[in-house]
Amino acid sequence: MIRVLLVDDQRLVRAGFRSILDGEDDIDVVAEAADGREALQAAHDHHPDVVLMDIRMPVLDGLAATRHLLEDPSSAGTKVVILTTFDLDEDVYGALRAGASGFLVKDTEPEELIHAVRVVARGDALLAPSITRRLISEFAARVTRPSPAPALDRLTDREREVLSLVAAGLSNDEIARELTLSPATAKTHVSRIMTKTGMRDRAQLVVLAYESGAVTPRWLTP
Repeated sequence: MIRVLLVDDQRLVRAGFRSILDGEDDIDVVAEAADGREALQAAHDHHPDVVLMDIRMPVLDGLAATRHLLEDPSSAGTKVVILTTFDLDEDVYGALRAGASGFLVKDTEPEELIHAVRVVARGDALLAPSITRRLISEFAARVTRPSPAPALDRLTDREREVLSLVAAGLSNDEIARELTLSPATAKTHVSRIMTKTGMRDRAQLVVLAYESGAVTPRWLTP
């Protein structure tokens, strides 16, 4: 069962998301919170697998709450998905750096919301194909001074190749096709890269790849 915490200062938004998620046999909305401070307490009390976190909230905003939550060792297994009104909200970049596993726009379709919760719960990043390349393009363009990451020195040549494809927004199946591998082998490579670099999920690998300069945006289309 996937345990979900809903965090949004609008009660109607929370109610709408709850009505969608509660209809699924494998998802349980264990708590709600109206601001970041309430979210931290609820996460401490209920240990959710996934937190759907609004960015714009009173008392403590979603960005700060995400940072505090994911810095807490007791929340090691918790994944955060940022909820935003705009698909390229300025704060999304800060949220990814803070450790969020991805983001959703609030007017997402019900089936996309359900899929997102399941994807993030199993440890994958929520970088939807319709948004991924725009997001990565914008993110890559913001990194003007790469910071070397010693952890990347431990990667094999093949793992570096896989990392570049993860940074391009490719799924495991797409990576497998690109490199003529089985999907299971591609998944194993990604898992090993995350282990070696200490990253939580694919979203963090994307951040690391660009901030370290290991991947450049030369492949991006205008």
